[in-house]
Amino acid sequence: MNVAAIKQLVDFYDMDTLVKAEQDLLNETPLYIDVPGADDGEKLTHILAAIFCKREMEKDNLNINQALRLYSQRVRGSLD
Repeated sequence: MNVAAIKQLVDFYDMDTLVKAEQDLLNETPLYIDVPGADDGEKLTHILAAIFCKREMEKDNLNINQALRLYSQRVRGSLD
């Protein structure tokens, strides 16, 4: 997980674009946006994190750093 990549996606793309990119990646369709990552798994991680952050930002009026903190807590919680 690369925080800078997630921030870039949140800053540059709207929710519809990110959801479409997620679907394209899952359907093995070429991405039409630039998603940082070494492989499809890392790209999917960044897209899903950006979607999560955008939802939290809209829902709870958070800034990107607060949303990323929530996402990180969610990931750590799933690993415990």
